Amino acid sequence: MSDQRFDGRVALVTGGSSGIGAAVAGRLLEEGARVASLDLAEHAPEGVLGLAGDVSNSADVQAAVARVTSELGPVDVLVCSAGITGGSLRTVDVDDDEWRRVFAINSDGVFFCNRAVVGGMTERGYGRIVNVASIAGKEGNPMAAAYSASKASVIALTKAVGKDLAGTGVLVNAIAPAVIETPLLAGMSEDHIRYMVEKIPMGRLGSVDEVAALVCWLASEECSFSTGATYDISGGRAVY
Repeated sequence: MSDQRFDGRVALVTGGSSGIGAAVAGRLLEEGARVASLDLAEHAPEGVLGLAGDVSNSADVQAAVARVTSELGPVDVLVCSAGITGGSLRTVDVDDDEWRRVFAINSDGVFFCNRAVVGGMTERGYGRIVNVASIAGKEGNPMAAAYSASKASVIALTKAVGKDLAGTGVLVNAIAPAVIETPLLAGMSEDHIRYMVEKIPMGRLGSVDEVAALVCWLASEECSFSTGATYDISGGRAVY
């Protein structure tokens, strides 16, 4: 395997200022890609073009893709990592604003980003899209109705877009991590985190580097016969 799998490629990572997104952006950069990050703040790993924008705003997404294309080149790789957990709330306590806030970022944001790049990718006959879903989207977590449902929508979207683009040279896959040690945990209660760790047969949190390794394989040319799929990275919690 070449350690420069992304030489000459341009990658856009949402949520690239921290957590999984930052780890993915850093690894793509190390392996030769020209990388941009789209996050609420321009802060990004060293060497990564930091763009400020809100993925839940389609105009921000379109502007970011246009700037990446202008400054780095057409987008070959998209990794949708931006997301929020929402509050740890009983279903009856999830109000309209909370529901819409979580879906706006986790679901709408992934759709807007996918839509923004697929036209150019299909015209060029090459592209890799990796959407970050969650084990919660497969199994559902208590105290997380909005988060679980929004991540299930990412899995379904990935299936649909992957099939739409099959045969074009553009592959679209998702990953479903269990609980990973990232700043997102700060928004969850200790009971919620404990529940998730107890469900993991390996008995520990995952690391961002472990997730980045899987994402970067899916984002590379080595991934050539898989699309619309969701890859588990849950320490054995889900084996499907």
